[in-house]
Amino acid sequence: MSIVEGKVWGTTIPLIQCPQVELHSIFVNAGGYCSKHRHQSKKNVFYVEDGELEIHRWKDYDLVDVTVLYAEDLAVVPAGEYHMFKARRDTKALEIYYSELSLNDIERDIIGGVDTEYDLFPETVADLFGIGKTMDLGDLSASNKESK
Repeated sequence: MSIVEGKVWGTTIPLIQCPQVELHSIFVNAGGYCSKHRHQSKKNVFYVEDGELEIHRWKDYDLVDVTVLYAEDLAVVPAGEYHMFKARRDTKALEIYYSELSLNDIERDIIGGVDTEYDLFPETVADLFGIGKTMDLGDLSASNKESK
């Protein structure tokens, strides 16, 4: 079952909606356009499956950049940049929103190390999983006979 949301410019179907990523299948009617808007923290990607879609982007200057996407073309709009789209003809596209996570997002209060005063992990991995231990197959066959 799909959740179809009607828009003044066409329809959108949210396929994935998570805090870091969203994927929508959009159908834009010929001449349809969305509002001029921006996203504070999400990048906006448009991938055209069929049709022609204009992506209008307002930069730090007074001009507007327009990119025309055809089938299998892709455009990325950075977070914080005003943009809008307009369909030149009926268009099917994927609209992807995502936030980039910082690879250096860890903040350490205490640095890891080795504490020789306390044994926090008394068993080693080898002890837990029996790694390095050998088994006498004779003992195994003797225990099987006892269990019968």
